[in-house]
Amino acid sequence: MTPSRSGPSPALIFWPHCGRGADAADPAGCPGILLPGHSTCLAHLDEADRTAHLATLSPGDDIDLRGTSFTQDLLNELLRALTDPATGRPRFGTLLLEGADFDDGLRIDDAEFGGDLQLEGAHIGGDLSFGGLRVGGEISFHEARIDGDVLLGGTETGGDLSFQQARIGGNSLLTKVRTGGDLLFVRTEIGGYVMVGETTADGGAQFYDARIGGPVQFLHARIGGSAGFAWARVDGHLSFHDTRVGGRAWFTGAVIGGDARFAGMLFERTTKLGPLVCAGTLDLSEAVFGTAVTVEAAAKAVRCRRTRWTSTAALRLRYAEVDLSDAVLEYPVGVAAHSRPFASHRSRIPEHGLTDPRVRIVSLRGVDAAHLMLTGTDLTGCLFAGTVHLDQLRLEGHCRMAAAPAGLRRRGLRPVRWTPRRTLAEEHHWRAAHGGHGSGWAPAPRGEDAQEPAVLAPVYRQLRKALEEGKDEPGAADFYYGEMEMRRHDASRPRGERALLAAYWAVSGYGLRAARALGWLGATMLVTVVLLMGFGIPEDSPKQEATGTVPPGGGTVTLTIGKADPRNPTGDRFTGERFEKALNVTLNSVVFRSSGQDLTTTGTYTEMASRLVEPVLLGLAVLAVRNRVKR
Repeated sequence: MTPSRSGPSPALIFWPHCGRGADAADPAGCPGILLPGHSTCLAHLDEADRTAHLATLSPGDDIDLRGTSFTQDLLNELLRALTDPATGRPRFGTLLLEGADFDDGLRIDDAEFGGDLQLEGAHIGGDLSFGGLRVGGEISFHEARIDGDVLLGGTETGGDLSFQQARIGGNSLLTKVRTGGDLLFVRTEIGGYVMVGETTADGGAQFYDARIGGPVQFLHARIGGSAGFAWARVDGHLSFHDTRVGGRAWFTGAVIGGDARFAGMLFERTTKLGPLVCAGTLDLSEAVFGTAVTVEAAAKAVRCRRTRWTSTAALRLRYAEVDLSDAVLEYPVGVAAHSRPFASHRSRIPEHGLTDPRVRIVSLRGVDAAHLMLTGTDLTGCLFAGTVHLDQLRLEGHCRMAAAPAGLRRRGLRPVRWTPRRTLAEEHHWRAAHGGHGSGWAPAPRGEDAQEPAVLAPVYRQLRKALEEGKDEPGAADFYYGEMEMRRHDASRPRGERALLAAYWAVSGYGLRAARALGWLGATMLVTVVLLMGFGIPEDSPKQEATGTVPPGGGTVTLTIGKADPRNPTGDRFTGERFEKALNVTLNSVVFRSSGQDLTTTGTYTEMASRLVEPVLLGLAVLAVRNRVKR
């Protein structure tokens, strides 16, 4: 047969080798190791000599066939020569196949190895298939090249299972594999997917600096040590389902082209997860963190539904929509927006496919917010209804809320203008679902029901209290406004209460809109001035008259001083003089004082009404300003 030329380079051949086929292009020739007593390798022995050599082998022998080129027929002959008659299974000591070449692929089933199985630098032209192997030492494919798939099923090793710096053209499927050491894919290149199912590694599982062209899935796996994907590149999804990691999980610099799913995973000793980049969703739903942890990730979405933190945690995120529904927080947990791209000792981690660096919280339903702190996050679409201890939530930095529609909007056929304020996303959903509130309100996402005002009023109240406890009373004002709005629109409340709230809203925006109160004050003063000029200021100031009787014989004169009743005006009522008098009366009424001006009966009642209404409006304006500037 003609030996393959795809073995190790001459510089790596340190054993006495066959050298068949050497020429100027290939000065080393065949790299197969020389067999004892022969001048060629096993592949170049003639049939009679090969049969004689194989007959000298016994089950359990150490076999050294480094650099040898194999066909499947030659491999089968070797396996038959080492088959133990007692068990019917091939049995080796240590099998050295470094630099060996398997053009047709490599398949070994139900074999036993007392020592190592070494395939370092080997070339496998087809698929690699190990089924039911028992290896006392390690299995090593260090720097091997495998053109097809890797299929390992029911294989056990006493040491490591290593694919360090190997190149695998197809997929890698490890099913019911058990290693006494580590599972190593260090600087490995894999063209397809990786599946690790029902596999146990007493050591760790390391994919350090690996390049994987498809998804990676761990299913019902048990990792005794650490699991590391540091600086790995996975073009598809990364999934850990019902997998337990006894040591730490390292994902520093990892870039995931799809989703990264850790649903239901137990992190017993992980203190830092990331920094990593995930083009899809980072799913930590139902995961359990057993110790204090820092999660650093740039992802399209971060899902933490029913995630449990049994110690403190810090989530530093970029780009992500964060869902914390029903998460269990036993200790303080902080979610913060990270302003700059993540980097480590190597370089900045690329963030391809991610465009909006804001961190958007989409749901806090079912969360006990007593241990939660949000820093610099976007809450414009956050669902708050159903959050426990919402009044103890801490908001730090600029946490953006949904804004009421700005500018002029249509409400039916008439235009309306909404006052700018921060609102709940759920108020948007309710107003969009119930017509008559104008355009510009965002509808509820698909599958979500719009909450009623009776539900939203307590949510606003608790958020207001949370900001007031944080000494941000001006920031809490919008939440007070929202609470009053929901009370006003709550159909279950008495009509009298709703009417009173409607008047409070119309006059001063619940004591928070100074311009509205001042506008009403100005209008009231104008009406007062007009009424006084038209009907309240008498035509002439009444003159005092003194009357008395002089006794006939002289003596003391008794005088009675009287004053004529003010006469209603009949001539030109809107003169400058009358305006000045009316304005004087009105200004005194604003500060709850009497002007002392003579007035008609209509004017007297007008002044009484203005002294009641105008100071109240002025007080509401002052209150609104105070609510916006107080510390």
